[in-house]
Amino acid sequence: MKLGILEQMATPKGKTAEDTVEETLDLAQHAEAIGYQRFWFAEHHATKGMTSSAPEIMMAAVASRTTRLHVGSGGILLPQYSVYKVAAQLLQLQALFPGRIEAGVGRSPGGAERVRSALADGKENQLNDYPEKLEALASYVRGQSPKGVRATPRTNAAPPVYSLGLGENSAEIAARLGVGYVYGHFIAPTRGEAAHEVYRQQFTPGSLSVPHALTAVFVICGESDAHAEELAMSQDMWLLRTEKGLDSRVPSVEEAKAAKKTERDQQKIKENRRRMIIGGPDTVREQLSYFSERYHNDEWLILTNIHDFQEKRRSFERIISLF
Repeated sequence: MKLGILEQMATPKGKTAEDTVEETLDLAQHAEAIGYQRFWFAEHHATKGMTSSAPEIMMAAVASRTTRLHVGSGGILLPQYSVYKVAAQLLQLQALFPGRIEAGVGRSPGGAERVRSALADGKENQLNDYPEKLEALASYVRGQSPKGVRATPRTNAAPPVYSLGLGENSAEIAARLGVGYVYGHFIAPTRGEAAHEVYRQQFTPGSLSVPHALTAVFVICGESDAHAEELAMSQDMWLLRTEKGLDSRVPSVEEAKAAKKTERDQQKIKENRRRMIIGGPDTVREQLSYFSERYHNDEWLILTNIHDFQEKRRSFERIISLF
């Protein structure tokens, strides 16, 4: 089973953005040393605690500090930007780090209306144009000229393009355009089987000659199930608050335990657990294997947002040792 990391760079309470960047670079170097295949960065804007706002820059930082690790975006908010400029940035990275750059993009609008407007300088962007933009990006990085002009630099190989999605419609788009597909189990845990099936069955060779499906999921692996459950309290509270538009910094376990929770909060935390795999080594191995059999995916991207960085590091160590 191949494993990678998808990093949202959620800053723990009591730490700064600078602290989170340094810890992330440390984690990436450690991830390479212990056998992870890839290290991707999300894109989030205008939040108090999410530090990954420019995945292209973090990709360069991690690639410059590692030697084999594949680095990527998961994903660039493609509808908000010039496709040509995105392609040029990816090709520049590919020229700097040949064969190690991966381009994950999504159709997310990027947040509230004021955030979308700021990202696009007030220009009205249509999310329905996403398939056309995705096709153009895949063409640009392969040296083609969909708008009558080629993106540069002209590299020997194209960075693979992946489309992020949450169901059958997104899977069909990725399959039809012949790009990789990343299913967000950590957002929508109920459509994975159908989405992966659509992608596999309908795939037409394009920028990829064969289908390549990744699945992103929250995982916390403790010394035991009980230890993992305690660590997960900070992620539970972080996710609850983030979805309410509140403080998106990661609280400590102690703060999460002490926080007042309504009946609806408790129900939401329970529902959110469907988006996660939480447990000791045996439980995590069993659950990842179970979903691998259901999804027939090629690889996993693991997200872990807990307060204690050393515990986060050890969780990733336990996960990679299972396979």
